Amino acid sequence: MKKLWNEFKAFAFKGNVLDLAVGMIIGASFTAIVTALVNSVFMPLLSLVTGKLDFNAMKWTIKTGSAITYLEDGTEVVEDHLTEIPYGAFLQAIFVFVFTAFCLFLVIKGINKVMSLKKKEEEPKEPPRLCPYCFQEVHKEATRCPHCTSELIIKLDK
Repeated sequence: MKKLWNEFKAFAFKGNVLDLAVGMIIGASFTAIVTALVNSVFMPLLSLVTGKLDFNAMKWTIKTGSAITYLEDGTEVVEDHLTEIPYGAFLQAIFVFVFTAFCLFLVIKGINKVMSLKKKEEEPKEPPRLCPYCFQEVHKEATRCPHCTSELIIKLDK
């Protein structure tokens, strides 16, 4: 039993598992932010464009039949059996998906831009030119080493 517990501890508290847990928590928080942005900014803008149309209220009603019942006084009551297909909720889900994907695209594009700027700053400079005789650093256009005065071979760029 102790061996099983030790194996479980090694698995559960590995760096990868903890990183995954942190990523999931941050992802859930980020989902809440994006959902709030879509529902409180983009959807109201879409309703302005569409004339304040409420997509959730849109539905298709199908008459699937009717039933006739007679009351005690002999009057006839016709009841229609209706089926509703709420396609507006589906349309709203599509818009939410598109807006969410667009928001994620903008965030990822921004992160990539910041990361590429960081990479440009971190790119190493051209390695220094070393004298083949004394191994001291020499200017890239020097013809003689200032340390040992050896004549240097100049590599011409073509």
